[in-house]
Amino acid sequence: MKFYINKQLLLLFGLGLYLFFLGNGSIFITDPVESNYALTASEMIRSGDYISPQIYGSYWYDKPIFFYWELAAAFKLFGLNEFAARFFPAVAGILGLWMTYAFAKKLYDARTGFFAALVLGTSFEYWLIAKTVITDMTLFVFFNAVLILFYLAYSSEKKHYYYGCYFFAGLAVLTKGPIGILLPGFIVTLFLLWRRSFSEIRHMKIIAGTGIFLLVGGSWYLIMYALHGMDFINTFLGVHNVLRATVSEHPRFDVWYYYMVIFLIGFFPWVFVVPAVVRKYWQAGKWPVVDETTGFLLIWAGAIAVFYQCMATKYPTYSFPYLLPLSVLAARFLVQHPLVVKRVVALNLMFYTVLTFFVAVPYGRDYSAKEAVTAIAAVQDSNEPIVSYGSYRTSAVFYSRELVYRLEKKENIDKLKPQAMNWNSKNVMPFVAEEELLRQKKALALADADSADQFQQEVSGQWKLIKKYKNVYVFEKEAATAAAN
Repeated sequence: MKFYINKQLLLLFGLGLYLFFLGNGSIFITDPVESNYALTASEMIRSGDYISPQIYGSYWYDKPIFFYWELAAAFKLFGLNEFAARFFPAVAGILGLWMTYAFAKKLYDARTGFFAALVLGTSFEYWLIAKTVITDMTLFVFFNAVLILFYLAYSSEKKHYYYGCYFFAGLAVLTKGPIGILLPGFIVTLFLLWRRSFSEIRHMKIIAGTGIFLLVGGSWYLIMYALHGMDFINTFLGVHNVLRATVSEHPRFDVWYYYMVIFLIGFFPWVFVVPAVVRKYWQAGKWPVVDETTGFLLIWAGAIAVFYQCMATKYPTYSFPYLLPLSVLAARFLVQHPLVVKRVVALNLMFYTVLTFFVAVPYGRDYSAKEAVTAIAAVQDSNEPIVSYGSYRTSAVFYSRELVYRLEKKENIDKLKPQAMNWNSKNVMPFVAEEELLRQKKALALADADSADQFQQEVSGQWKLIKKYKNVYVFEKEAATAAAN
């Protein structure tokens, strides 16, 4: 029996394996985002509770469960280390390439599918997210699978593909929340309105599909409500969805051009395709007629960008899923320029190799507390508390497996602790007052490099500098001074 081997899929696998796994074991878990996911998954394993996410020993309703399951599975397989934490984002990155190839091949041909996957895989944001410990690459696969299966069902007689839409929408909701169904549904609605294809609704398996969606995506939410009641609803839906959409968490980013800048950076180096296409049709003196498939891809990408631009809170990764339809559209132009694609991909391979070892690895070292934890372990006595001054270092908790207290003045602590419909709901780390620390005979402290002098001036006691790193200093409170106090 002869087996057919798709060389293009193998090449894409090799590309993804190289780009997305290279150096992952040497890139430390960074603060403030990656460490939250890694710590939550590690506490899931230690507690044996695989339903209710926890961090610092408290329930944590920031994100749904699926990505924590991925991290926990990787930690079980490979241990609590950087390679394990970055394993499933990299795997999802490869799956995203295959998915893009298969979809574009179905729409056009194998050459377009291959070029679309090459464009996607070597886009800067895609490379970056595939190496980062966050939910977005997993969401990318599930979110875009919904829209791919929708269009395949819509444009053919294979209406059973609609069942897959509901299944992957359920997984998207398990990964990121309601946006996993609301935004794909919005895109589908816009497309049906544009095509005036209202009769298609009869074929969309709504009753059975809703059952699939609720079973896959709703079961965990129902269990969480049964276990935690309105505390879960108010925090997860209230703070992390409604508040995020209506009140900017980072007001300085709430500007009209935000996602235009993200597009220019995220779709690098393939952004040159946009002016090239405009120039082509400008010189021809006429614009092409937008066919059904092109219209769907444009609505898909455009709706994502406009939707998130209308949200108050803006993050670089929110618009990330639109890279798939953009890559397919770019590939349609680039199939006429194969030499350009080969050269750009070759340059990107070298560029991302350099970026991995000369930017990503040093960045991880600078924005992680792993090395500081090693310095602490060398001098720490049993039961000696560790505090964090300035930026809180969740990575220190992950690497040390000990509680690290956020050091604040006593009068500020109540104002900083979680409150309803307030961004302080994210402050679930343990606090300790500076006045209480004064009573400790010995203690260790992590302080931001730019606030180290302020730490020594404001925090009582004589503190000895143990180790100095680029962004964090390690101090120890001297026992003799503490006793004298």
